[in-house]
Amino acid sequence: MTRRLIVEADGGSRGNPGVAAGGAVVLDEATGAVLSEVGVYVGIASNNVAEYRGLIAGLESAIEHDPEAAVHVRLDSKLVVEQMTGRWKIKHPDMRTLAETAQRLLQGREVSFEWVPRLSNKRADAAANESMDRRESFRRDLDGAQA
Repeated sequence: MTRRLIVEADGGSRGNPGVAAGGAVVLDEATGAVLSEVGVYVGIASNNVAEYRGLIAGLESAIEHDPEAAVHVRLDSKLVVEQMTGRWKIKHPDMRTLAETAQRLLQGREVSFEWVPRLSNKRADAAANESMDRRESFRRDLDGAQA
């Protein structure tokens, strides 16, 4: 059976556009263990750009943990979920570039997307907010090492 990792991703912008960051948490579906928390500081951007940056950071971390794993992505951004599943068109060029980056990371792997209510995405939201507060990116792996 293929291992499945869960990526909870979020993004935020204070001002929209304003100070922005993405956040992600990678979990092992079988055990529920948090494998990593990632915050990616974006600078001044929209919340949608920050959402995509959180998604990409979470995917990169998941792939580093297990390049063969299936990935289940949970987002509270209906826009990103619908765009990544191909149900909605991506008109904005910056968003298209970010979506293409995410799609390249997912190429050849089993992937699913799920929209979740904002209250169900607190860990990824906290990572995004920490990155905005610090105005820098960070990554914490389960063993406590930071990158």
